[in-house]
Amino acid sequence: MRSLRVTPPQPLPRPRTAALWTASVAAAAALALLALVAARWPPLLSLDRMVAEALHRDAVADPGLVRVSRVLTDWVWDPWTMRLLIAVAVVALWWRGARPLALRVAATSLLASLLQQGLKTVVGRERPQWPDPVDTAEYSAFPSGHAMTAAVSCGLLVWLLRLYGTGPGVWGAALAVAVVSAVGVAVTRVYLGVHWLSDVVGGALLGVAAVALCAAGYARVPARRDPVGAARTPRP
Repeated sequence: MRSLRVTPPQPLPRPRTAALWTASVAAAAALALLALVAARWPPLLSLDRMVAEALHRDAVADPGLVRVSRVLTDWVWDPWTMRLLIAVAVVALWWRGARPLALRVAATSLLASLLQQGLKTVVGRERPQWPDPVDTAEYSAFPSGHAMTAAVSCGLLVWLLRLYGTGPGVWGAALAVAVVSAVGVAVTRVYLGVHWLSDVVGGALLGVAAVALCAAGYARVPARRDPVGAARTPRP
């Protein structure tokens, strides 16, 4: 009689050095931007104001595009939508027996959210103020929670697909969707007049750093016990 067992994972090459470099560069850029925002560096503030005013003029003149942007940012790319996707991935990993990996993904998403809220509290940056707003948002501006959550969530999901050896066609399509989502949510937040350009850039950089650190930490463990890409094979 045959019984089924889960074979050991077939680990993919894990370029830990590349992940660490990515995390270091993204984190350094985010910290530099944070310092400039906190210091209210005039050239940065001028750029933020110029971009915000140009996009706000376009938004006021195009109510149809504003409605589309609000649907995208409030539903499709909302932080809670992104967190729900991560929750589904975590449950799927746990169910497959990849529990250390599930915990790592959940912890990365949670810690990124806590970091985002902590920075908002510390920086206390005001959002753009308009006499004719097309949308509203609460709490501090830097970093953008939408942009950071999208970068973290999309980045983790694409990384998981890569880790599980997904085919190049599917992985390429997922990467394209992730990039469009991360860029799209950043653009809509500035277009709707609820964030400055530097808010969404800072959020995206922090999100990239968080995902890269997660990947580097996973690659650091020499022997994986998680059944990544596990296949079922017969045993006598």
